[in-house]
Amino acid sequence: MKAYAIKKYSKTEGFQFIELPVPEVKENDVLIEVYASGLNLLDSKIKTGEFKLILPYKLPLVLGHDVAGIVTKVGSKVKKFKIGDEVFSRPSDFRIGTFAEFIAIDEKDVAHKPKNLSMEEAASIPLAALTVWQALIERANLKKGQKVFIQAGSGGVGTIAIQLAKHLGATVATTASESSFDLLKNLGADVLIDYKKQDFEDVLKDYDVVLNSQDKKTLEKSLRITKPNGKVISISGPPTPEFAKAAKAPWFVKIIISLLSSGIRKMAKKMKVSYSFLFMRAEGNQLEEIAKLIEAGKIKPVVDKVFPFEQLNEALAYIESGRSKGKVVVKTT
Repeated sequence: MKAYAIKKYSKTEGFQFIELPVPEVKENDVLIEVYASGLNLLDSKIKTGEFKLILPYKLPLVLGHDVAGIVTKVGSKVKKFKIGDEVFSRPSDFRIGTFAEFIAIDEKDVAHKPKNLSMEEAASIPLAALTVWQALIERANLKKGQKVFIQAGSGGVGTIAIQLAKHLGATVATTASESSFDLLKNLGADVLIDYKKQDFEDVLKDYDVVLNSQDKKTLEKSLRITKPNGKVISISGPPTPEFAKAAKAPWFVKIIISLLSSGIRKMAKKMKVSYSFLFMRAEGNQLEEIAKLIEAGKIKPVVDKVFPFEQLNEALAYIESGRSKGKVVVKTT
């Protein structure tokens, strides 16, 4: 099968085209013919080696964390799926590899594709939507009437987060450029802040929840606009000792991570704010719940561009540029 891989960690080299055998199917796996794959900044960060201490992958490595396609083979113990099913998934860590014509995924990480979405739209959903679900529902327990600040509202995570927060009954503030305001109003954003002209710290106060996706300076500001006993959940770091323990990181990585986050954790404790780092996990059952919301019209995908498979490097360069609104997808079939 055709696939794109990295042979070494690099900030300058792109993906290389390679031929690989079709993956073997274990007893709990489904083999998916890839119709479309979503791109994420996580792919770029792994490619450059930013996560090699936390995610020690073997090279060469086929990247790709979002997939939509059709089941072509099932393992002997698979119960939820059959050949011909249309599905979507975020494969679990160490089983990624959607930048290929086929991928084998454990059925627990797979869900039925929403009937009202195209393959390209469905491929834009899994990683971003699972991140949002695990941040706002699992971690924050966001409730009706609360206030949530979602940074970078026009991004892949932001566009989903705004919609889920509104579905939960929250008041939503977000940052974006003014050119994205109409899109974000339509998604449900209540307070729109042009990050080029305004400092959100001058506008927002006493927020219950913050979903942080930006740099350390922005994170520190986020702590200051959060009310006591509020929650700041970061998907961009710094990682916490709790994360290192859950990831079963080596002892020296645990020490490094503890040092990296010590300043933020002390600041949060002083301000009586809960700080946590979220590195989302694959979860098919949550994806099934998200699919129901999509079919009910509560969440709609926002797809900026669809690239052909042959232009994967161009697609990654586009999301690295920071210009995309919503998600970027590669069409494989």
